[in-house]
Amino acid sequence: MAKDKTGAVVVAGGGIGGIQAAIDLAESGFYVYLVEKSSSIGGRMSQLDKTFPTNDCSMCIMSPKLVECGKNLNIDILTLSEIKAVSGEAGNFEVLVNQKPRYIDLDKCIACGTCTEKCPTKVPDDYNAGLATRKAAHIRYPQAVPLKYLIDPDRCIYFEKGKCRLCERFCPAGAVDFTQTEKQITLNVGAVILATGFQPYDPALNDTYGYKKSPNVVTSLEFERILSATGPYQGHLVRPSDQKEPRKIAWIQCVGSRNVHSSDKGYCSGVCCTYAVKQSMVAKEHSAVKLDTAVFYIDIRTYGKDFEKFFNRSRDEMGVRYIKSRVNAVLPGDEEGDLKIRYVDEEGRLAQEDFSMVVLSVGLDMPKESIELAKNIGVELNHYHFVETGYFDPVATTRPGIYVCGVFQGPKDIPETVTQASAAAAKASSLLSGARFTLTKEKEYPEEIDVIGQEPRIGVFVCHCGTNIAGVVNVPDVTKYASLLPNVVWAEENLFTCSQDTQVKIKERIKEHKLNRVVVASCSTRTHESLFQDTIREAGLNPYLFSMANIRDQDSWVHQSDKEGATRKAKDLVKMAVYRAAKLSPLSRQRLPVIKRALILGGGVAGMTAALNISRQGFDVVLVEAEKELGGMARKIHRTLAGDDVQKYLENLIEEVTHNDRIQILKEALLADFSGTKGNFKTSLNVGPAMYQREVAHGALIVATGAREYKPKEYLYGQNDSVKTQVELEDILLKERDVAKGWRSIAMIQCVGSRNAENPNCSRVCCQQAVKNAIALKEINPNNNIYILYRDIRTYGFAEDYYRKARELGVHFMLFREHEEPRVEEVDGSIHVSFRDITLGRDVTIIPDQLILSAGIVAGDTEKLSNMLKAPLTSDRFFLEAHVKLRPVDTQTDGIFICGTAHSPKRIDETIGQALAASSKACSLLAKNYMEVGGVVAKVNPDRCAACQACVRACPYEVPFINEKGVSEIDISKCHGCGICAAECLPKAITLYHFEDNQILAQIDGLLEVI
Repeated sequence: MAKDKTGAVVVAGGGIGGIQAAIDLAESGFYVYLVEKSSSIGGRMSQLDKTFPTNDCSMCIMSPKLVECGKNLNIDILTLSEIKAVSGEAGNFEVLVNQKPRYIDLDKCIACGTCTEKCPTKVPDDYNAGLATRKAAHIRYPQAVPLKYLIDPDRCIYFEKGKCRLCERFCPAGAVDFTQTEKQITLNVGAVILATGFQPYDPALNDTYGYKKSPNVVTSLEFERILSATGPYQGHLVRPSDQKEPRKIAWIQCVGSRNVHSSDKGYCSGVCCTYAVKQSMVAKEHSAVKLDTAVFYIDIRTYGKDFEKFFNRSRDEMGVRYIKSRVNAVLPGDEEGDLKIRYVDEEGRLAQEDFSMVVLSVGLDMPKESIELAKNIGVELNHYHFVETGYFDPVATTRPGIYVCGVFQGPKDIPETVTQASAAAAKASSLLSGARFTLTKEKEYPEEIDVIGQEPRIGVFVCHCGTNIAGVVNVPDVTKYASLLPNVVWAEENLFTCSQDTQVKIKERIKEHKLNRVVVASCSTRTHESLFQDTIREAGLNPYLFSMANIRDQDSWVHQSDKEGATRKAKDLVKMAVYRAAKLSPLSRQRLPVIKRALILGGGVAGMTAALNISRQGFDVVLVEAEKELGGMARKIHRTLAGDDVQKYLENLIEEVTHNDRIQILKEALLADFSGTKGNFKTSLNVGPAMYQREVAHGALIVATGAREYKPKEYLYGQNDSVKTQVELEDILLKERDVAKGWRSIAMIQCVGSRNAENPNCSRVCCQQAVKNAIALKEINPNNNIYILYRDIRTYGFAEDYYRKARELGVHFMLFREHEEPRVEEVDGSIHVSFRDITLGRDVTIIPDQLILSAGIVAGDTEKLSNMLKAPLTSDRFFLEAHVKLRPVDTQTDGIFICGTAHSPKRIDETIGQALAASSKACSLLAKNYMEVGGVVAKVNPDRCAACQACVRACPYEVPFINEKGVSEIDISKCHGCGICAAECLPKAITLYHFEDNQILAQIDGLLEVI
């Protein structure tokens, strides 16, 4: 029974997936043990320089997550630890963890670095992929959490020879402890989540491309470290052999992937194409010389949300060359250190070209330790050694109560890993819902310091942001300038101000210098303000006594070619922030009870999955469907690529939802009105044929409204009965097999309604639909001639196996170029498909019995809903997430989440995973008893109000109203703090707290005043 279950979860793996799962669970009321085998959390993402498709600094966006995880009272981080055994059953597991010694006392270490400074041993640094050295006493990376040093016993002179111990002698805190030994820890938990990540494929195993022969042949991860500000060359783009700047760099794709021979893997690793696009662009930005970049590829697989636009920008605006080819060899080039690439191009011609460097886009591989872990705990793996999961339950392993997320489940990128992490947390939370808050602790803040009447004492912290800022702005000069500004009593610079050690520093400086205002000059308030506000609150300051100068997004990123101008602008931005900080006042927030009910818009697979999970976590759900029946687009899909029965699954899902007492279903219902704030929303619905009005109060909202199949306007669709879409073909294959059996020839055209000027993105599922239906046609009639006309085949992940199977069955894949699409015409009642086949090098005409169009997925009518919810859309009208990498199911309106094809095109299993993630986020909110409101909100002075209703008309959230006293009133629980009402109010009756006139005018004075 639920009361007997343990309200704690073990998460194995401290990468971004493990971190997200841990945070979600802790926010939902569960205690978490985060077990990480290395000395700090962060995983592979911490090693990246930038992230696609925004080219954000990886550490900049990740650091707040690291700090949040490290500071959470309900997350116990166990580093240098590995799970050895799991006994018991779901709800009551006993987990045996082996923890290796650090030889540094965590409680005593002050991270001063003296041990590293005194250590005489230098060894290759695995964090920097062997391109630099580290000491035996070291820290993994500068922003590490926990920020504690360790001693490597395999490299330490004392462990090898029994002497040295310089670290122990000089450590000022007495933290070095050589007596530490391995420990066995037993944890009692209710569930386990596996998030152990991946290892990059080792190209030395099959050295086709000279990886072992030339230092200038590097892996993609090694190249990330070369680009990184904390890497071996401090972010300067140089080649390893001679530290000279490269003139030409080549990327070779699919190294270790899409190959069943030798040590390579048959699956597609999914991320390599897009990270090569990113690296080729970032390399051009890093380079001090005009850099030529070329990517040698088989298929470009930029199938994620807005990834195709990212690829197009690299090619069309940045000048990255893309060469469709098969690389035969990498040989020594004509000049010293250079490399010659020999390849066969798309037309079958042999060619060669010299480059300064070659980057191998290596795939994602499973570490032996992960395979061993799965074996030890009784979790089955697939034939590629990834965790075996069901298509319709993508994060559940074969052992109940043990879940998986991230690359251990299958190749995927960061947003999908984060999404799956939240999905795994949702499954664990539903299992343990009855034990919520039984083991958790509540964070307590110190008493707030009363600063009223005190003269401002401002501390300024200027961030290098690696090279993002310091590579353009003279940070020491800006820091010195800040120290001379009025009311500034302390100014300092930091490599990464958002790192855990700097958060500690900020709190220390507040106490040491009696600071009562804090200014951080770094990046965006959108991503980092809440982190710094929480830090100063931990030091006793009101969180609103904080000001931020964005000298990255608004300065260094836009003035890279004018370093002096960028430095001057940084000084102005800092001065403005300081002048504003001097005028800041403490603000208070009020508690508002949370309505423990979720409203879900959309009754397809996404909406129903989210509804079920939320109900299983103990919360009520109102499920709203615009149509007469549940099911959405899934009603038109019969089988998955692997052959799973979609309709049987859908039937069972509808049955479960319909008979769930916590779920109320409203069909033929449309949103009429929406208001409120997270935890307290009110929605009006028009329901049924009679359109009667129904009001629903709810704490969270999930948008799962889906998308629709593109209806082709091209290729004679709708004009000739022999022209069909893949969805229509699938229906015939199920219901009219005899008809399909009589066809002798079928042509399929890919990217219909996708990857063009009107819809530039990839629809993600079309290639797999074509392969699925082609295989089915071959199984019905092996003598069928099937021709798939394509630009790139995008069977990512394990779907590559089916692409290979289709080729083995005799399906013909025929390549055409972009802007050279096939021409279709009707001749004497027959369909003629004409195009230039690039591989054959000649024009081809096919006369098929049937022409099948792989029609894309396009957004539904989302504009009206977007406006009502104040949830923005992308340019192609899908809902926009709050952050593409780390908040993939949140919207910019707090308390509103998105999932399924309302977010972007995706498969059913991916839709299920995202729906679970959205339900996890919703339940994290619904699990709370109250939300805090207020702070940055508008307030009306009734004595000055003219009741002109300008604020009522202007507010996009419809919050102001004229009350019974005849003056405007603003409900602070609904106010979003946008400030439009304050700007519109002519009598100046409205004040926007934290952006008051004297604060804004102080900023302007700071800009104009000459010091």
